[in-house]
Amino acid sequence: MPNPHGMPIWYELLTSDQNAAQTYYAPILGWTISKPDMGPPGVDYRICAVGDSMIAGIMKLPDEAPMPPAWAVYFGVDDVDRTTAKAQSLGASVHMPPMDIPNVGRFAFLADPQGAVFYVMRGFSDEASQAFEPQSSGHCSWNELVTSDQTAALDFYNKLFGWEKLGVMPMGEMGDYTFIGAAGTRIGAMMTARDPAARPFWNFAFTVDDIDKAKDAVEAGGGTITHGPVELPEDSGWLIQSNDPQGAKLMYSGPRH
Repeated sequence: MPNPHGMPIWYELLTSDQNAAQTYYAPILGWTISKPDMGPPGVDYRICAVGDSMIAGIMKLPDEAPMPPAWAVYFGVDDVDRTTAKAQSLGASVHMPPMDIPNVGRFAFLADPQGAVFYVMRGFSDEASQAFEPQSSGHCSWNELVTSDQTAALDFYNKLFGWEKLGVMPMGEMGDYTFIGAAGTRIGAMMTARDPAARPFWNFAFTVDDIDKAKDAVEAGGGTITHGPVELPEDSGWLIQSNDPQGAKLMYSGPRH
């Protein structure tokens, strides 16, 4: 997979109810959701696509999992084993060691030193991932790290992926909102968690054609709007934060007509 080292290449929902999640997300994001013969053997894995572009997967959260339903990100890397070893040397935890998914790729599941979980992956495909395309409807537009220590987190991801700090936006008592870049592209930002006791996590926004229609679709599907719509800086559209019916957090960004 030719995406640059450290770029987001895939998104995945771990949920308690795959069928309900599929019914919920398809109309909000315009996704076609199917069950192709890919993913780990014997695992019911749903693929979310826009046209020919595959964006994300939906899989069942194990009943014994110590976490609630949540979205996760895969970062593309040049070498999964070498990246995993380096992450460990920088203080990361390894929840799943490097392993292959037949005909798909090699991956590992890690947690950064502050506790936010993410995957690293090297896909076997020669085609570049299109999962992160901020201007394309149904694709991811923003990757946001909510962490307990921005300085330490930025240092970790800089050493692991080569990410750079691309400026800050002051947010008063909440501190700075720090923009992050991968391979010269602004992929998102990091912010300090309001609750110091909360576990750090990755949060994501997906692009929609109309923010108000997305809000209506979220509510019609049984989701909850937790914030917004709010206007984004730089005339870049509007944003809503939401929880799906199973409790997974997701944001949507797009224009207001």
